[in-house]
Amino acid sequence: MNMERTKPLYFGIRIIWYIVGIIESLLGLRFLLKLMQANPSAAFTDFIYSFSGIFVAPFRAVFRNTRVDDSVVEWSALLAMIIYWLLAIAIIKLFVMGKPVSRTEAGEKIDRQDR
Repeated sequence: MNMERTKPLYFGIRIIWYIVGIIESLLGLRFLLKLMQANPSAAFTDFIYSFSGIFVAPFRAVFRNTRVDDSVVEWSALLAMIIYWLLAIAIIKLFVMGKPVSRTEAGEKIDRQDR
């Protein structure tokens, strides 16, 4: 395969995983902070809640939060993590599908799928 064509593809995939990694980390921290009853007025907690709130917002109405004593299980944060991960996989699949393929490579892949 031509290295000139695969480098941008590889770079694009790495960028997507980097962005998704940041989003997933924020959402994971949000989930844990809510679960462990973190003080919402603390600077770090407030930063995580306000920054990750953008990513949780589309999923807030899907599930109700569950309260266990003073802890909060925020199901919408977990749903957001799953959806963003699936979205990243779908975008990467689109990138890979658009990659130019030689005839021999295409023939080999078709033969493998037919088995």
